[in-house]
Amino acid sequence: MDFDCLLIADDGPVRTITVNRPDKLNALNQATIAELDAAFAAAGADPAVRVVILTGAGSKAFVAGADISELATTPAADLLAFARAGQAMMSRVERLGKPVIAMIPGFALGGGLELAMCCHLRIAADTAKLGLPEINLGLLPGFGGTQRLLRLAGRAATLELTLTGKPIDAARAHALGIVNRVVPATELEATTRALAGELAAKAPHAVRGILSAVLLGGEAAIDTGLDYEAQAFGVCAATEDMREGTRAFLEKRPANFTGR
Repeated sequence: MDFDCLLIADDGPVRTITVNRPDKLNALNQATIAELDAAFAAAGADPAVRVVILTGAGSKAFVAGADISELATTPAADLLAFARAGQAMMSRVERLGKPVIAMIPGFALGGGLELAMCCHLRIAADTAKLGLPEINLGLLPGFGGTQRLLRLAGRAATLELTLTGKPIDAARAHALGIVNRVVPATELEATTRALAGELAAKAPHAVRGILSAVLLGGEAAIDTGLDYEAQAFGVCAATEDMREGTRAFLEKRPANFTGR
C-alpha cells in the first residue's frame, strides 16, 4: 500500500510503521489517522507480521499531538467525527491481536500520547516529554486519553495531567506506569527492536490469548475475565505450537513456533 503520511518497513516478522510528517512534528491530521487505520488493518491481516513497532520520523517527536492548523479551521460537527475516527483507529491498534510497541524518541503530546497509550508496550527515550495539553486549547482529550490514562496511571495522575495540561518527563511517566521502559536516546531503537524480536519469536496463539485476556477480560467482572482466560488457554492447548513448546522444554532447546 502507498501512503503519503506513513513509512512502512518490514524486518522479518517485525513491521515498523512510522508517522512521517517531521515538519509538523508528526502531528495527526485526518489523512494520517485514516492511513494509520488502513496500515494497522493490513498488519493485522498479514500472517507474516507478528509484531508492530509504531514511531515517528526524526528524533524530536513520536507524535506531538493533533494538527492544530486543521483543528482551528474545522467545524465543530466535523471535529466530533474526527474524534470518533481517531478513537476507532486507536481501538483497532489496541485490539490488533499482535503486540504493538510504541517507540517514543521525543514529544508524545495530546493525540500523540493517546496513540502511544493504545499500544501494548511503550519504550521512551530519556529525553521524551509526555502530556495531554488539550485543556490549553479549550478542549479535552478526544482520542481516548482520559480513559486509557486512567487505566494506566490512576485517577489522581489523570486529573493532574489533563487539568493542568503540563507535560512530564520520561522518568515520571515510567514511575506512573505510563511507559514500560526509559532508555538513553542513543539506545532507544536497539532496545525496541530487541524487544520486538523477542516477542516475534513467541507463539502467536498464546500472544493473542494474552492480549485478549488482559485487555478484554480486564475490563469485565473477574468471572468473565476468568472465562476469557480459560477459553484462550483451551485454544492454545489444541495448537501445534503448544506441542512444540512442551517438547522444546523437555528437550532443553529453543522452541520454533509457527503459528499453527
